[in-house]
Amino acid sequence: MEITEEIKERISALSKKYNASGQDLLAFLDGLLVADYITYWDYVHLDTLLSLQTPRTPIPDEEIFIMYHQITELYFKLTLHEIKQIATDEELNAERFTNKLKRINRYFEALTHSFGVMEKGMDRSQFLDFRMALIPASGFQSVQYRLIEVCATDFKFLIDKNHRDQYNDDSTVEEMYQHIYWKNGATIADTGEKTLTLKQFEKKYTDKILRWANRFETTNMWNRYLSLEASDRDNQDLINQLRLLDLNVNVYWPLQHYKTAAAYLARRPEDIAATGGTNWQKYLPPRFQKRIFYPDLWTQTEKEEWGKSWVESVLKELREEN
Repeated sequence: MEITEEIKERISALSKKYNASGQDLLAFLDGLLVADYITYWDYVHLDTLLSLQTPRTPIPDEEIFIMYHQITELYFKLTLHEIKQIATDEELNAERFTNKLKRINRYFEALTHSFGVMEKGMDRSQFLDFRMALIPASGFQSVQYRLIEVCATDFKFLIDKNHRDQYNDDSTVEEMYQHIYWKNGATIADTGEKTLTLKQFEKKYTDKILRWANRFETTNMWNRYLSLEASDRDNQDLINQLRLLDLNVNVYWPLQHYKTAAAYLARRPEDIAATGGTNWQKYLPPRFQKRIFYPDLWTQTEKEEWGKSWVESVLKELREEN
């Protein structure tokens, strides 16, 4: 093999790189000689990945249930990966922001579609059998989804709508956290007592959620948008992507959950409770929560009718199916 000038340049560059790290280039080359080639299955840890489905029952469709939730968590991780880059980008402008938001929206669209497959992807009788072995575990306990929320907007927009007026710009994250919207969804209506699902979740993740909320207090996506130059803030493509994110996280995603829950749990004369004891009929529909990340980007009419048309279309669809 001829040692060309191009190869010599690469060798010189490698030598400088490894000398700077205290390593000798020859030692590195010796290592390359004995190292195995990388394989796809080793690179993505395929064997480990495929071993992570451990059903608690022998019921076949439980494995489907596990895999779809694992897919969900991977999409959440992808989303947080992009959010952290938005928060730390020192050269953020409308174009860079928009490109990141488009990635996040694609993740949520794929996520919503993939979870939608589960709506008709399990045998209902099997689901109602294996779900009893999962109590009190619940998708409600997904901390990554909570972190996406606190990184997407100002914390005040996550407060339960019945308590929003009691807080102001001087309120701390710790104060507002007492009335974060999702706590009400895992509280027993008759007694006001927290479900075990909520108690478990708070014990494990409260400190982490508060750390992230304080960490992103000034660098969440809404604040990063407000920090842009006026011309960038007026960029319609950027505004459209922020609005789409609002819909993807706060309407389409919970609505898909609502449709799936209704397919398996909604039956007259009485709906079946979720495994975590959450009131899914009131917790999931967007029009009940009125949770909006970017209220300044929506008209008053749009905010008043938030999620209403989507929920009505789903209810009509369910009535037609039944």
